[in-house]
Amino acid sequence: MNENDIRPQALFDELLRLNKLDIKKYFTNTINENIMCPACGSKGQKSIVKNNFNFDECLNCKSLYVSPRPKKKYFDAYYTEGEASKYWATTFYKATEKNRTKMLWKPKAKMIKKKIETFAPDTKQIIDIGGGYGLFMIEFLKLLKIDHLVIEPSKYLSATCEQKGLKTLVKFLENAKKKDFINNKKTFVSFELFEHLHDPKAFLNTLKKLMNKKDLFIFTTLSGMGLDIRTLWENSKAISPPMHLNFLNPKSITMLLKKVGFEILEINTPGKLDIDIMSNNKIYLKDKFWRDFLEYADIKEKRIMQKIISGNQLSSHMMVVCRKI
Repeated sequence: MNENDIRPQALFDELLRLNKLDIKKYFTNTINENIMCPACGSKGQKSIVKNNFNFDECLNCKSLYVSPRPKKKYFDAYYTEGEASKYWATTFYKATEKNRTKMLWKPKAKMIKKKIETFAPDTKQIIDIGGGYGLFMIEFLKLLKIDHLVIEPSKYLSATCEQKGLKTLVKFLENAKKKDFINNKKTFVSFELFEHLHDPKAFLNTLKKLMNKKDLFIFTTLSGMGLDIRTLWENSKAISPPMHLNFLNPKSITMLLKKVGFEILEINTPGKLDIDIMSNNKIYLKDKFWRDFLEYADIKEKRIMQKIISGNQLSSHMMVVCRKI
């Protein structure tokens, strides 16, 4: 797998172009709030300015996050009405659905099945928060026949899930009720959602209230200590506010989860694209070692380096397994 397989450059560039237009529409003259680190609550220092959004980097845990941050109402409008969100739902995802299913969702469904068998084999329902096109759920249900629910607030994406025959709750998680789920052992999952959250701690507190004791939560998100993000920094396409607001890392997500009251079972960074992303953007690399390595190394050597990065929690793709205490 390489980056172009799941994020074709032309489509991704158009998404970013529309995102900039949405910024002018939804984030001009907003009411903003200075925030402390969303992971550990410590003070940050100004680090990156991009798309007129400022990122602070936590002096304590190295999390990267937008501050000052516009109030949540602006983001709700951006996600439910914006052209970038519509393009993602109706064009980008549809154009990459086949490759994403083969390269991302089939392997991820197998991985999640193994995690459930290991940590919560008595799971009776799986809930996908921000389930998008429903591709994960379709693949997962081929492997394990249990009750399911997709939580998806987007009218475009939720309609697609319903058309595929998936049980769908058209709400933000914050508006969900405990009665929306079965009163039995559940596993909640979310993929590439955490970096979008306006208030990660509030999200986790809401989720905790909806869970029963020992319910499992498995999620993936972007790690701000990931190699491609650290080396490309302000030129990283992953750092694209207002889409992405929070870049925690294995250490800082541990702090946050413990603070809220989750037991951490496993954290790893199984990413496969850091080296490829750096190769595609090497004109922005300032570090001589990485510029020279990408020119010097052959495919085998790059694959070995990627395994080293992923195996040492240094990939920008992070997976967390935890449960309610």
